[in-house]
Amino acid sequence: MATEWSGQQGYILTVIICLWSAVGGRTETAAAAAAAAAGSGVSGGRSSGGGGGSSSGSQVLGMRLERSDKPASTNDDGVIQVTEESSVQLRFYGVQLHSGAWTQIRFTEITDGGGGGGDEEEEEEEAVAAAARGGSGMMDEPDRTCADFTKDISVGTFMNVSSRGTSGVLTVHIKPLRKSEPQKEYALCTPSADGSRWVLLGDSDGRMLVVEEKKSLLPMWLQVILISCLLVLSGMFSGLNLGLMALDPMELRIVQSCGTDKEKKYARKIEPIRSKGNYLLCSLLLGNVLVNTTLTILLDDLIGSGLGAVVASTIGIVIFGEIVPQALCSRHGLAVGANTILVTKFFMFLTFPLSFPVSKLLDVLLGQEIGTVYNREKLVEMLKVTEPYNDLVKEELNMIQGALELRTKTVEDVMTPLANCFMIQADAVLDFNTMSEIMESGYTRIPVYDDERSNIVDILYVKDLAFVDPDDCTTLKTITKFYNHPVHFVFHDTKLDAMLEEFKKGNSHMAIVQKVNNEGEGDPFYEVLGLVTLEDVIEEIIKSEILDESDGYLDRKVKRPLPQLEIPLEPRSAHEEFSLFKPPEGEPKIRTSPQLLLATHRFLSREVEHFSPGRVSEKVLFHLLRHPSVNQEVHFDPSNRLSPGHYLYTRNHPVDYFILLLQGRVEVEIGKEGLKFENGAFTYYGVSALTLPSSVHQSPVSTQRHSPRDPFESADATSPSSYCPDYTVRALTDLQLIRVTRLQYLNALMASRVGQSPDPPEIKILPNSQTKLLNDRNTTQEFPVNFSFFDTIENYC
Repeated sequence: MATEWSGQQGYILTVIICLWSAVGGRTETAAAAAAAAAGSGVSGGRSSGGGGGSSSGSQVLGMRLERSDKPASTNDDGVIQVTEESSVQLRFYGVQLHSGAWTQIRFTEITDGGGGGGDEEEEEEEAVAAAARGGSGMMDEPDRTCADFTKDISVGTFMNVSSRGTSGVLTVHIKPLRKSEPQKEYALCTPSADGSRWVLLGDSDGRMLVVEEKKSLLPMWLQVILISCLLVLSGMFSGLNLGLMALDPMELRIVQSCGTDKEKKYARKIEPIRSKGNYLLCSLLLGNVLVNTTLTILLDDLIGSGLGAVVASTIGIVIFGEIVPQALCSRHGLAVGANTILVTKFFMFLTFPLSFPVSKLLDVLLGQEIGTVYNREKLVEMLKVTEPYNDLVKEELNMIQGALELRTKTVEDVMTPLANCFMIQADAVLDFNTMSEIMESGYTRIPVYDDERSNIVDILYVKDLAFVDPDDCTTLKTITKFYNHPVHFVFHDTKLDAMLEEFKKGNSHMAIVQKVNNEGEGDPFYEVLGLVTLEDVIEEIIKSEILDESDGYLDRKVKRPLPQLEIPLEPRSAHEEFSLFKPPEGEPKIRTSPQLLLATHRFLSREVEHFSPGRVSEKVLFHLLRHPSVNQEVHFDPSNRLSPGHYLYTRNHPVDYFILLLQGRVEVEIGKEGLKFENGAFTYYGVSALTLPSSVHQSPVSTQRHSPRDPFESADATSPSSYCPDYTVRALTDLQLIRVTRLQYLNALMASRVGQSPDPPEIKILPNSQTKLLNDRNTTQEFPVNFSFFDTIENYC
């Protein structure tokens, strides 16, 4: 290289030139030979032959590259490589150089077989022959003569020579190449020794290769736009790779079902392409790599430096293609993915030939993508961790947690220990004290033991004592043997979910917990540990205590007395309490037992607002319940379950009666969705049929209107149009029920008003009445009113 020869070998050349100047009598050939021996190729290889000198004695021996305004270099062969349309400064070495030595420098174009330059092998042979003859180092044979000078290289008119005159810097201007020429080589020509002609200087030392200037692929403004677009695409691919792939198919299905309207819309857009998980992944990664590679190439062409392009692309991709988009899509991946769905589909189509086969291969190797599936433990932990961020209240969270933990707990965890259970001995007598103790306990199912508390032999239901007179002192065994309720035993390790399924069958809502005790030397035996009830299982599900009116404390930890009932019954004596429910002598026997009649009376007066004492007096309500047309039965036919007689209410069929179920079970189908569930005793239907408010659902068909000839109708100003329920009630077993029509209810209201008014109006008896609700024996003397029969014959539908 030219720069490498400016060191040691350059000093040797300078010394030789000084000696040549001092002697003065040496020939030009000896000086050229000495220069060649000192180092062939100063500044990239010294010349093997000297150039011709001028009349002043100056002579150019070689050249090297100094600097250039465009890319330029010297290759391994010593050939100077420059770029077209550039200004190049060359340093020339020689003897007795001066500022006008530029006139001894010309360039000629080297072509195959022309320009006085042969091929390299011939030049080497001629150089060897010239050295053997001891002649001039300058090859002055005819084939090295510069026949023509090129105009593509313009030589400057001033040489900046060093103080010793051994080197000088000269500026040359390179003209552009022709369009069909990617490069062109030129050679340095100097005058011969006698000055009669111009000859080529050396081999590669005097060669200069002009190459085509590297041009940008695209205009700068277009490159800037493309680079910006590529950065955006790089960020989009990187963000979608995180945002879309983080949304597994299971989560998208959940969002479609229970998300907001926008989330549902976004999920429906994303789900079709997200279902092709591997294909989407391959397309996004391939598009990301393609964009990043193209970005680096454009930056290299724009900057012109490979290192600068690497640094710029790294910074741009990391900041705008990775950090910012991934931070955004990790929080709003659903919205970004839905809004860029068309671009994603386009690149999936564009990369189909490569990404689709790779995705199919991944499907075969890795299997189908299922998504994230949580087990019970993970679900419970997820609910606990996300509690500060979700909208679940503590009670809801406890219920969910209790339901999920139901299978992991056993009946031993929730049972009442045997020592804390209220139990009765089998040989107890049901006198007043025993029955008072049973009533005070508040339990409806009481275990019966024989000898030891662990020997439970029977179960007593409190309802079994309904017909027991304490004065009779009936033994408990008599009652238990008569009803013979089955006793259910379960093992202590029974899971709560299995226990709940057993309770749901309806056989019993209480079970005895036992285990096999094989400790000690004797035979194993069953040891009773305690009791478990349906209430215990439900309390474990809701993670809270269930309190009823008979419980003495609010919970087991905080002993706080229960508040009294908000609406207590009117105080009355025991005679007033039960005298009405004793069947009078001479009256036909009704189907409802006195106990059930009492329970029905209390239920209606407390629970159903329309029969509250403020509207219907207790005495009128009692006579209403005892009426044969009100107290009815439905016999269930198992062979014809869908018999019309089994339907108490039919959806959109107008009715004008209220029903209270006393015994049996019914199936209720409600709403357009046809939701079905079962109900039992003391459930009521058709309250709106009694008064028919304006908000009640009406039948789409027109209803007939009854003429207002009934005095109760005009007095109550109630329209007799029909009530159309939006549900269906069908009997599943034999039923005993209370059926009150609207006209019966209106008559009961009027009777209650008459009984409370100091000046009762005269009321005419309905012409279509069949019997009396209150006969003369039950009518008070203060109100000589003849109450009519509550049934109605007219059908107002």
